[in-house]
This record gives sequence, structure tokens and C-alpha cells, in this order.
Amino acid sequence: MPIPPAPRTARENVVDDVHGAKIVDSYRWLEADATERVRDWTDQQNARTRAVLDALPQRAAFARRLRELLSVGLLSTPRPIAGRIFHMRREGEQKQAVLYVRDAVGAADRALIDPNTLDREGLVTLDWYYPSPDARYVAYGLSRGGDEMSTLRVVDTGTGQGLGDRIPHTQRSTVAWASRPGGVGFYYTVHPARGSVAPGDENYYRRVRYHRLGDDPAKDELVFGEGRPKEDILSVSASADGRWVLFTAFKGWAKSDLYLLDRDHPERGLATVLEGKDAIAEGFVLDGRIWLRTNLDAPNYRVVSVACESPDASRWETVIAEGRDVIEGVDRTRDRIAVLRLVRATSRLATYDVRGRDEHEISLPSLGAIEFVAGDHDGDRVGYTFQSFTQPPIAFVADARTGAADEVVRLRMPDRLDVASIAVEQTAYASRDGTEVTMFLVHRKDVRPTGDVPTLLTGYGGFNISRTPAYAAGVAAWVEAGGLFAMPNLRGGGEYGETWHRAGMLGNKQNVFDDFHAAAEALIARGWTEPRHLAISGGSNGGLLVGAALTQRPDLFAAICCAVPLLDMLRYQNFRIARFWIAEYGSAEDPEQARLLRKYSPYHNVHAGVHYPPVLFTTAEGDSRVDPMHARKMAALLQAQTEDPESIVLLRVDRDAGHGIGKPLDKQVDDFADQYAFIAWRTGLHLNGPGMLGRR
Repeated sequence: MPIPPAPRTARENVVDDVHGAKIVDSYRWLEADATERVRDWTDQQNARTRAVLDALPQRAAFARRLRELLSVGLLSTPRPIAGRIFHMRREGEQKQAVLYVRDAVGAADRALIDPNTLDREGLVTLDWYYPSPDARYVAYGLSRGGDEMSTLRVVDTGTGQGLGDRIPHTQRSTVAWASRPGGVGFYYTVHPARGSVAPGDENYYRRVRYHRLGDDPAKDELVFGEGRPKEDILSVSASADGRWVLFTAFKGWAKSDLYLLDRDHPERGLATVLEGKDAIAEGFVLDGRIWLRTNLDAPNYRVVSVACESPDASRWETVIAEGRDVIEGVDRTRDRIAVLRLVRATSRLATYDVRGRDEHEISLPSLGAIEFVAGDHDGDRVGYTFQSFTQPPIAFVADARTGAADEVVRLRMPDRLDVASIAVEQTAYASRDGTEVTMFLVHRKDVRPTGDVPTLLTGYGGFNISRTPAYAAGVAAWVEAGGLFAMPNLRGGGEYGETWHRAGMLGNKQNVFDDFHAAAEALIARGWTEPRHLAISGGSNGGLLVGAALTQRPDLFAAICCAVPLLDMLRYQNFRIARFWIAEYGSAEDPEQARLLRKYSPYHNVHAGVHYPPVLFTTAEGDSRVDPMHARKMAALLQAQTEDPESIVLLRVDRDAGHGIGKPLDKQVDDFADQYAFIAWRTGLHLNGPGMLGRR
């Protein structure tokens, strides 16, 4: 089909001196979000992209099927608190998830916070929520357009009436309720107001304050964070009476400092729990003790406990020792410990007594994934949500003493999704340096390795994040249409502990790309597919992954979907919240790190005369995490590098969306339909009859 020519993009070369190296940036002007010039250029790019994608016959079919598959909804982990059960759920044509509460496991749900009633377009999102220990109140954050710039509000659980408290600048906040003399309140993390710090720094300098219900938030007491590095990511938890307050300062995704405050004896100051160690520890306070999950001296993590009166790491007591499998999550009930483990990237859940003995495994429906567990600190219940590639989420609440589980709610199975016809396999392959990497394969049982199977390969490989078998509408649509879906557990993730994570961060980042390339080569070598039928997709850090694959191995792929990506790795740290990520990637501010970043930075490794596969970049102007300048600049650069009509470079920019959090149903359908239609077009998955998808 004829492809409209790309809009003309002016080159305005800016030369940077990066530790003696002269680096030319031809598209620096595309970093300026708010200018009319960039807006006009973006409109032209969007118009061209729409002309191409809307003409694809696969798009309408994918859109119809994706709406059916996405309409099963979303479901969060249920939180059992003081006999009540809280959870978030989106169903059917609802644009946003609703916070529900029920007064007992078997009681009816009651909508407590419904963002769908607050905005006709469905752009208001419930970002997070924290019930009080007695379940009387809930603090929650609302934002608009996917920007995650939450405003904290409070609702009375019993009446459903909102209180007058409003606290802005609480994006990605943590809240710890506490009863203190003078009334009920909570500790919370908050960012500075725009104008109170240098432009851009409102994304940093997170602080912990204390708010008493009904007080003026402008007078809230600053409790922790003053004087700390602006890139510290702070969180807070507290004992129910508010006496003991635990502050955690994360330094990226590999280190954390912890401090404890005794509010009954403020003259003692902050007690150090952990400081300056090359390790992560995080947890909570209960029964006068701190309970932590940590990889200090335990790359696969262990559970420790220590008395609040003497919390230094030298006094930590190991309750559950490190084992072969990774401890991914921990929480407590009144007298049990719930432990979530990963076994070859699939979840296992068990409970123990407070001495780490008397194990009770909680049975799961099949091999699949649990994101985290939530225990009732004053009861016996533990909540979790299970899902798999072929099973939409099911929320459970289990008795931690016996392991017996009650189903809270399950999302319905999508119409016409034939689970019995789908095979899920886990295989392994050798990366470039011989490291074994596991990989999930999902396909129809009648799809065999014939060498020409349209294949979608995806990955992440960073920030200690584990890729596990989760239900995804796009995957289901792709697989039932006859495609193969492949997801390797790349280094940089958390599937195999902190050693695995560190093998893919900072100077080891190339390992992640090598793992990904080796996955593609393994699929080809094993007869599943070949480069002209192989597409890759990834978002955020996964967008960096596929961007590096695009520039390092353009011969391997037929198409690339690169979503909300990082691509200019010499300047990424200057935008949005990206300084938080320096601990993971490094920064061009450091000479040696600049050398390593330049070596793989996709934007700096595009070369004239190279045949690059077709690529669709997607981004959003409301993204408060990854700046859309990455996708704009990379699209312009690639479009300028070739006149080859087969080297199609498209840019899709959403004006009313963010990084992906809180995207309403209609926008999800449109976004995914564009991506899967593009991939199907370029890999040979096409219409095989009226309204049906199939392989050529």
C-alpha cells in the first residue's frame, strides 16, 4: 500500500561537548513540548500515522476483538483491613477502575470512589489508596489525563462522604495512618509545589509530612527528608498508634536507607536501621518490631525482624532464610507471615508463624502470577490476586492460619476465548555469554514451528521488575489469531534475585540487549519463525530495549513497536523524573558512564545507509515519567536517514494520556489496535475471512 511521505523536519545541529567528545544533536528543537512549532510538527506526524494505520484491514478486526478482551476489566489486590475488604475493579465499558469496599468477605461490594462520575471523558484516574488501620477512612489520590500528579483526598468508609482535606503534589504518594494526641491523621510523601524549587525540580525533593484530619495542609509538619539528596525516593510506614514511624529512602532500585522515629521520645532523634549498604530493605512496623524483606547478605532475599528499641542491622534476626527461590513479597497478619516467592518466574504463596516455621502453602489455581500480598495486621486474612496468560485476574482472601482461600471476585472470561486451545510453554536458551535465560511461549496448540509463524517478542530487563505470566488482551488477540507470543526473563529484571538484576544494570546493560537478541535467534534456530515474520515490542525501559535492538540488530526484525521509550541516553536525565533512574542506567554527567551510555544509546547509534525495519513509536504528551521528546527525536532521525519505502517510521502522539497508568478503555483499544495491526501487517498475520484473523 502507498505510504504518505514523512513530514519535512528541520535540522538544527546543536553540538555538545561530552567530556571531550563532540556530539551532534540535529533535533534538539523537538525537546520543546509547549512550542507551536513542535505542536504543528506533531499534528503532521499524527495525521500521517493515522492515514497509514487506519487503512490497514487488520486494524478494525483487532479493535473489535481488543474491546471484547479488554472489557473483562482490571482487578487489583484485595486488602483485608479490620474485617473489611477493599479492592479496585474496572468492568465492561467502564473507562476507569472503581474502589469498592465490602463489610465482610461474603458481603456485597459498595462503590466508595468512582472516578467515572467525575469526568465525562473518563480521564480522571484513581492513582492509589490507603485505608486507615480501623478501616474508618481511606486516603486516595486522583489525577487527570494519565499524568499521575495526584491530589490527596479522604473519604469516610461508612458514609461514603468525602472530607474537606485536599493535598496537592502527592504523585505516587505513600500514606501511613496514625492516631496521635489531638486526633487522627497520617504521614504522607509529597513533592514541592511548582515555583518553590527550580523548574523541573518539583519532580524531586520528596518529603514526609504529617497531616491531622481537618487541619490546613499548608501547616503540616515536615517529619523527614530535609537535606537529603533530591533523587531519594521516600516512603513511610507507621505503627497503628503512630508511635513508631519507619522512613525508607530508596536510591534507585538497588539500595535503600532506613530510619526509625519514636514519636513518644522525639529527643532520641532518628535511629538508623540501615544506611550506606549496597542492599535493599523495605517493610513495616508491627507489635513493637520492624519486619523487613531484604537482600542484605542474601541476593534472593530473606525476612528479618528487629525490636524497635534497638533496630540497627547488627541486631537483625533472620526469620525466613534466603533460599533457592526469590522472596518477592512479604506481609503480616496478626500472628502469621505471608511470603510470596518466584519459582522460575511463576508465583508461590505460603504462610509461616512469626518464628518462620509451620509452613502452610496456599494453593493457586495453576501456574501463574501474583503481584503482591496484603495482610490484615490486626486479623487473620491475607489478600492476593492471581492471573495467568489465559486467566483474567481472580481476587482471593485466604485465612493465613489454615491456607483456606475465599474467592472475592473474578473477572469474567472473555467471550470466545478458547483457553483449551492455547498452549503455554516455558523454555530456556543460552545468551551470548552462555547465561541461561528462561522464556515463556504462548500459542494456539495447532500452531507449530514451521519457520514462518508471525511472532511477537517482548521484554523488559530492568529496575528489578519481574515479567511473569499475566493476562493481557493484546497477547490473547495475537495468539488466538495464530501468532506466537514470546517473553524472555531478561537480566536486569527481578525474576532470579538481585544478582540477576545487577547483571543487567549500569555497565552491564548490554547483557540485557544480548539476552533479547539471543531470544530472537533461538526462536529462529528452533524453527518457529524467521526475521521477516518476527516483530518486537516494548514500553518505557522496554522501549529502550527495542530501540537498542533496532539499532544493534536491524537484520533480525520485521517490525518494531516502541512505546513511551527512552532513546537519547546522553540527555535522558534532564527530563521529567529521570534523575531517579541514574542509579539504574548511569548518567552522561560521569565520563565513564557517558562512554558506556553512548555505546548503546539508540539515538546516537542510527547510521546513514543502514536498512532499518519499520517502526511505530508511540508516546503521550501527559507522560510524567518518560519525556515524549525521545520518541519525537528518534522518529525524526530515522525518517531522515533513508528514502527506502520499506523503512516505514511512524509516530503516534496521544494528547490526553500519560505513561499508561489510568488510560481509559477507549484509548487502550485505540492504542493497542494500532500497535497490533502494525505488527500483523509487517509480519504476515492478516485477515483470513470476513471478520476473522488468521495466518497467511
